[in-house]
Amino acid sequence: MKFYKSITRDAAGYLFLTPWLIGLLAFTLIPIVASFYLALTDYDLFSQPTWVGLDNYKEMFTNDHRFYQSLKVTVTYVLIGVPLELMFALLLALALSKGIAGLRFYRAVYYIPSLFGGSVAIAILWREVFGADGIFNQLLSVFGITGVSWIASPEYAVYTLVLLKVWQFGSPMIIFLAGLQQIPKELYESAGIDGAGRLSSLLHITFPLLTPLIFFNLIMQIISAFQAFTPAYIISNGSGGPLDSTLFYTLLLYREGFANFNMGYASALAWVLLAIIAVFTALTFISSKKWVHYE
Repeated sequence: MKFYKSITRDAAGYLFLTPWLIGLLAFTLIPIVASFYLALTDYDLFSQPTWVGLDNYKEMFTNDHRFYQSLKVTVTYVLIGVPLELMFALLLALALSKGIAGLRFYRAVYYIPSLFGGSVAIAILWREVFGADGIFNQLLSVFGITGVSWIASPEYAVYTLVLLKVWQFGSPMIIFLAGLQQIPKELYESAGIDGAGRLSSLLHITFPLLTPLIFFNLIMQIISAFQAFTPAYIISNGSGGPLDSTLFYTLLLYREGFANFNMGYASALAWVLLAIIAVFTALTFISSKKWVHYE
């Protein structure tokens, strides 16, 4: 009887897991295996894949200058945008942690950019704001600065996207704010008795205790930044221009797969992107041993 009840209980559990297992198999595992195979083929979506071995990777690393340009643009976006976003999120979290009135309202307001920042509507708005006749240029004209087309300039276009990344600070800010509220007040009181000022308490209490959350946000934002697509696609009208200055890696992958119908090459690009994210994540984990404090 006990054996029968155990079997029935296990069967019920697997029955409830079935939709998730089907989704995992159909939308994750099978596409991963298919992508790995297609990366070794010449496939145009309309005919049977033709086996080419490592030719896609050889072409990528030896003949495709746009591959290296997309890497340069994406790494610039990650290395500048992610630290600035986390710094801004942390500073704002510190300001909101002081027990100001209407804290819940401010939390909601500052979280909104994280909800809508990656949308098509915000990307279109950003393109208008930083266009030649946009609001940003109208504000600069008050100070006598004119004639700069930020979106159309190869020198500045990617930095408008970096600014959009920084603007999406809401999600890490909420995490920082939750962490700040978990720091025991007794630590600050003891530090104050010992003569520590606000800056000293910030450097020796707040920051060390927040390093696990800084580490978590850093990992999540690095992965998210490498996968950014919508802003670059909308602002450059899908071209990555001007002069490939906004050619994100994901945009190159999209163009190869769905504009040029070179799905085999696009699959190879996807696996290289996975490797790049893995390397950056691994380096962050390795470095965390020196600056993340869990005790």
